[in-house]
Amino acid sequence: MPAEPLLPSRAADVASQFIREKLRLSPVPSLPAIRLYTAHPGSGLRRLLGDRADAAAPYWAYPWAGGIALARFVSERPALVAGKPVLDLGAGSGLVGIAAALSGADKVIAAEVDPHGVAAIRLNAAANGVAVSPLAGDVTAQATLPAVDLVLAGDVFYDGALAERVVAFLDRCVAAGITVLVGDPGRAHLPRQRLVSLAEYDVPDFGEGASASGKGYVFAYEAALRT
Repeated sequence: MPAEPLLPSRAADVASQFIREKLRLSPVPSLPAIRLYTAHPGSGLRRLLGDRADAAAPYWAYPWAGGIALARFVSERPALVAGKPVLDLGAGSGLVGIAAALSGADKVIAAEVDPHGVAAIRLNAAANGVAVSPLAGDVTAQATLPAVDLVLAGDVFYDGALAERVVAFLDRCVAAGITVLVGDPGRAHLPRQRLVSLAEYDVPDFGEGASASGKGYVFAYEAALRT
Protein backbone atom coordinates (compact mmCIF):
# COMPACT_ATOMS: atom_id res chain seq x y z
CA MET A 1 0.00 0.00 0.00
CA PRO A 2 1.43 3.39 -0.92
CA ALA A 3 2.05 5.89 1.82
CA GLU A 4 -0.63 8.48 2.50
CA PRO A 5 0.53 11.95 1.46
CA LEU A 6 1.30 14.51 4.08
CA LEU A 7 -1.56 16.91 4.62
CA PRO A 8 -0.90 20.34 3.13
CA SER A 9 -0.23 22.94 5.79
CA ARG A 10 -3.73 24.43 5.70
CA ALA A 11 -5.40 21.01 5.78
CA ALA A 12 -3.21 19.96 8.70
CA ASP A 13 -4.26 23.08 10.58
CA VAL A 14 -7.92 22.31 9.87
CA ALA A 15 -7.49 18.71 11.07
CA SER A 16 -5.77 19.82 14.25
CA GLN A 17 -8.47 22.41 14.97
CA PHE A 18 -11.22 19.84 14.34
CA ILE A 19 -9.60 17.34 16.69
CA ARG A 20 -9.16 19.92 19.44
CA GLU A 21 -12.72 21.23 19.14
CA LYS A 22 -14.76 18.14 18.33
CA LEU A 23 -12.99 15.26 20.08
CA ARG A 24 -12.73 14.92 23.85
CA LEU A 25 -9.42 14.83 25.68
CA SER A 26 -10.20 11.79 27.84
CA PRO A 27 -8.28 9.39 30.07
CA VAL A 28 -7.49 6.06 28.42
CA PRO A 29 -9.49 3.21 30.00
CA SER A 30 -7.27 1.35 32.48
CA LEU A 31 -4.47 3.91 31.81
CA PRO A 32 -5.91 7.10 33.34
CA ALA A 33 -2.52 8.84 33.49
CA ILE A 34 -2.62 9.11 29.68
CA ARG A 35 -5.20 11.30 27.94
CA LEU A 36 -6.09 11.14 24.26
CA TYR A 37 -8.33 13.11 21.94
CA THR A 38 -11.10 10.54 21.47
CA ALA A 39 -14.15 10.49 19.22
CA HIS A 40 -17.65 10.29 20.66
CA PRO A 41 -21.16 10.09 19.13
CA GLY A 42 -21.44 13.86 18.84
CA SER A 43 -18.01 14.52 17.37
CA GLY A 44 -19.11 14.35 13.73
CA LEU A 45 -15.85 12.65 12.85
CA ARG A 46 -16.91 11.75 9.33
CA ARG A 47 -16.98 15.44 8.44
CA LEU A 48 -13.21 15.51 8.82
CA LEU A 49 -12.88 12.88 6.09
CA GLY A 50 -14.86 14.91 3.56
CA ASP A 51 -16.06 13.27 0.35
CA ARG A 52 -12.95 11.18 -0.31
CA ALA A 53 -14.04 7.64 -1.11
CA ASP A 54 -10.53 6.39 -0.34
CA ALA A 55 -10.21 8.18 3.00
CA ALA A 56 -8.73 5.96 5.68
CA ALA A 57 -11.04 4.84 8.46
CA PRO A 58 -10.36 7.02 11.53
CA TYR A 59 -8.83 4.25 13.64
CA TRP A 60 -6.63 6.86 15.31
CA ALA A 61 -9.65 8.40 17.06
CA TYR A 62 -10.11 5.53 19.52
CA PRO A 63 -7.86 3.53 21.84
CA TRP A 64 -7.87 -0.16 20.85
CA ALA A 65 -7.37 -3.24 23.00
CA GLY A 66 -3.95 -4.25 21.67
CA GLY A 67 -2.57 -0.74 22.06
CA ILE A 68 -3.98 -0.37 25.57
CA ALA A 69 -2.47 -3.71 26.61
CA LEU A 70 0.91 -2.85 25.10
CA ALA A 71 0.89 0.62 26.67
CA ARG A 72 0.11 -0.91 30.06
CA PHE A 73 2.87 -3.47 29.65
CA VAL A 74 5.42 -0.76 28.87
CA SER A 75 4.15 1.51 31.66
CA GLU A 76 4.52 -1.29 34.19
CA ARG A 77 8.03 -2.17 32.96
CA PRO A 78 9.78 1.12 32.17
CA ALA A 79 13.17 -0.60 32.03
CA LEU A 80 12.07 -2.08 28.68
CA VAL A 81 12.23 1.33 27.03
CA ALA A 82 14.29 3.56 29.33
CA GLY A 83 17.07 5.28 27.39
CA LYS A 84 16.20 3.48 24.13
CA PRO A 85 15.04 4.70 20.72
CA VAL A 86 11.61 3.19 20.08
CA LEU A 87 9.29 2.82 17.08
CA ASP A 88 5.52 2.82 17.63
CA LEU A 89 4.35 0.95 14.50
CA GLY A 90 0.88 1.76 13.19
CA ALA A 91 0.70 4.33 15.94
CA GLY A 92 -2.87 5.55 15.43
CA SER A 93 -3.44 7.94 18.32
CA GLY A 94 0.16 7.57 19.50
CA LEU A 95 -0.92 5.84 22.71
CA VAL A 96 1.86 3.25 22.83
CA GLY A 97 4.54 5.76 21.86
CA ILE A 98 3.30 8.16 24.53
CA ALA A 99 3.49 5.39 27.13
CA ALA A 100 7.06 4.67 26.02
CA ALA A 101 8.00 8.35 26.25
CA LEU A 102 6.49 8.64 29.72
CA SER A 103 8.48 5.54 30.71
CA GLY A 104 11.78 7.15 29.75
CA ALA A 105 12.41 6.19 26.13
CA ASP A 106 15.28 8.18 24.66
CA LYS A 107 13.39 8.88 21.42
CA VAL A 108 9.98 7.78 20.15
CA ILE A 109 9.08 7.58 16.46
CA ALA A 110 5.37 7.09 15.78
CA ALA A 111 4.75 5.67 12.29
CA GLU A 112 1.25 6.29 10.93
CA VAL A 113 -0.14 6.22 7.37
CA ASP A 114 -3.24 8.35 8.01
CA PRO A 115 -2.36 12.07 7.90
CA HIS A 116 -5.21 12.86 10.29
CA GLY A 117 -3.64 10.35 12.68
CA VAL A 118 -0.34 12.20 12.36
CA ALA A 119 -2.13 15.39 13.44
CA ALA A 120 -3.69 13.53 16.38
CA ILE A 121 -0.32 12.12 17.46
CA ARG A 122 1.14 15.61 17.69
CA LEU A 123 -1.80 16.86 19.76
CA ASN A 124 -1.89 13.80 22.02
CA ALA A 125 1.85 13.95 22.70
CA ALA A 126 1.60 17.63 23.60
CA ALA A 127 -1.40 16.96 25.87
CA ASN A 128 0.69 14.42 27.77
CA GLY A 129 3.80 16.58 27.93
CA VAL A 130 6.08 14.25 25.97
CA ALA A 131 8.10 14.39 22.76
CA VAL A 132 6.98 11.98 20.03
CA SER A 133 8.17 12.29 16.43
CA PRO A 134 5.46 11.32 13.90
CA LEU A 135 6.67 9.48 10.81
CA ALA A 136 4.05 9.85 8.07
CA GLY A 137 3.69 7.00 5.59
CA ASP A 138 4.11 3.26 5.34
CA VAL A 139 7.33 2.49 7.18
CA THR A 140 7.01 -1.21 6.28
CA ALA A 141 7.67 -0.34 2.62
CA GLN A 142 10.88 1.57 3.26
CA ALA A 143 14.15 -0.07 2.29
CA THR A 144 15.96 1.14 5.41
CA LEU A 145 14.84 0.16 8.88
CA PRO A 146 14.38 2.92 11.47
CA ALA A 147 17.34 3.33 13.83
CA VAL A 148 15.63 1.94 16.93
CA ASP A 149 16.25 -0.73 19.54
CA LEU A 150 12.60 -1.65 20.08
CA VAL A 151 9.47 -1.86 17.91
CA LEU A 152 6.08 -1.70 19.63
CA ALA A 153 3.31 -2.97 17.33
CA GLY A 154 -0.23 -2.59 18.63
CA ASP A 155 -3.31 -3.65 16.64
CA VAL A 156 -1.54 -4.14 13.31
CA PHE A 157 -3.04 -7.52 12.36
CA TYR A 158 -6.68 -6.60 11.69
CA ASP A 159 -6.41 -7.16 7.91
CA GLY A 160 -4.87 -10.02 5.95
CA ALA A 161 -2.91 -8.00 3.40
CA LEU A 162 -1.68 -5.63 6.10
CA ALA A 163 -0.62 -8.57 8.26
CA GLU A 164 1.55 -9.96 5.45
CA ARG A 165 3.39 -6.66 5.08
CA VAL A 166 3.82 -6.25 8.83
CA VAL A 167 5.16 -9.80 9.26
CA ALA A 168 7.76 -9.21 6.54
CA PHE A 169 8.77 -5.93 8.17
CA LEU A 170 8.98 -7.39 11.67
CA ASP A 171 11.02 -10.33 10.36
CA ARG A 172 13.52 -7.79 9.00
CA CYS A 173 13.57 -5.98 12.33
CA VAL A 174 14.28 -9.14 14.31
CA ALA A 175 16.99 -10.18 11.83
CA ALA A 176 18.62 -6.78 12.42
CA GLY A 177 18.66 -7.36 16.19
CA ILE A 178 15.67 -5.14 17.01
CA THR A 179 13.37 -6.36 19.77
CA VAL A 180 9.68 -6.49 18.81
CA LEU A 181 6.66 -6.53 21.11
CA VAL A 182 3.11 -7.00 19.82
CA GLY A 183 -0.21 -6.02 21.40
CA ASP A 184 -3.42 -7.56 20.07
CA PRO A 185 -6.82 -8.83 21.29
CA GLY A 186 -6.37 -12.07 19.35
CA ARG A 187 -7.54 -11.18 15.85
CA ALA A 188 -7.73 -13.76 13.09
CA HIS A 189 -4.61 -12.57 11.24
CA LEU A 190 -2.34 -12.61 14.28
CA PRO A 191 0.82 -14.65 13.37
CA ARG A 192 0.58 -16.86 16.43
CA GLN A 193 3.42 -19.19 15.36
CA ARG A 194 5.82 -16.26 15.60
CA LEU A 195 4.68 -15.10 19.04
CA VAL A 196 5.57 -15.84 22.65
CA SER A 197 2.91 -14.80 25.16
CA LEU A 198 4.07 -12.32 27.81
CA ALA A 199 0.96 -10.82 29.42
CA GLU A 200 -2.83 -10.68 29.35
CA TYR A 201 -5.05 -7.77 30.41
CA ASP A 202 -8.75 -7.16 30.82
CA VAL A 203 -9.16 -4.08 28.65
CA PRO A 204 -11.93 -2.50 26.57
CA ASP A 205 -11.76 -2.59 22.79
CA PHE A 206 -13.04 0.32 20.74
CA GLY A 207 -14.19 0.24 17.14
CA GLU A 208 -15.97 3.01 15.29
CA GLY A 209 -17.08 4.46 18.61
CA ALA A 210 -18.48 1.26 20.11
CA SER A 211 -16.83 -0.23 23.14
CA ALA A 212 -16.92 -3.64 24.76
CA SER A 213 -15.00 -5.42 27.45
CA GLY A 214 -12.40 -7.85 26.24
CA LYS A 215 -8.85 -9.09 26.45
CA GLY A 216 -5.62 -7.55 25.30
CA TYR A 217 -2.49 -9.68 24.94
CA VAL A 218 1.17 -8.78 24.74
CA PHE A 219 3.63 -11.01 22.87
CA ALA A 220 7.31 -11.14 22.05
CA TYR A 221 7.75 -11.50 18.28
CA GLU A 222 10.17 -14.06 16.86
CA ALA A 223 10.95 -14.29 13.15
CA ALA A 224 11.28 -18.08 13.21
CA LEU A 225 8.08 -20.10 13.12
CA ARG A 226 7.34 -21.94 16.36
CA THR A 227 5.90 -25.44 16.39
